[in-house]
Amino acid sequence: MIYELRIYRTLPGRMPNLLARFNDHTIHIWARLGIQTVGFWTTLVGDSELNVLTYLMAWESLADREAKWPVFLADPEWLRVRAESEKDGPIVANITNELLTPTKFSKLQ
Repeated sequence: MIYELRIYRTLPGRMPNLLARFNDHTIHIWARLGIQTVGFWTTLVGDSELNVLTYLMAWESLADREAKWPVFLADPEWLRVRAESEKDGPIVANITNELLTPTKFSKLQ
């Protein structure tokens, strides 16, 4: 397994829109496409408490991610949901991601 750590910084006041998009649509699209998530977190204490969503995805391999992620990005339902959720303007200011491989002593393998 490899893991993908993704951090979304929203525009001010737009976190509820991002959370609704994930909860109501994105995770269901991912499930349909066989994309696995490990967990989602908002920042309780940190530099940008109200504007940061962090989540972790699990992939069987880098090839698994390379096969599934482009399918998601081109998915008609996702394109509709994204456009609809941004009809009042962008939600996300910045996205960062890292692909991680577990150490031999990691609880997540």
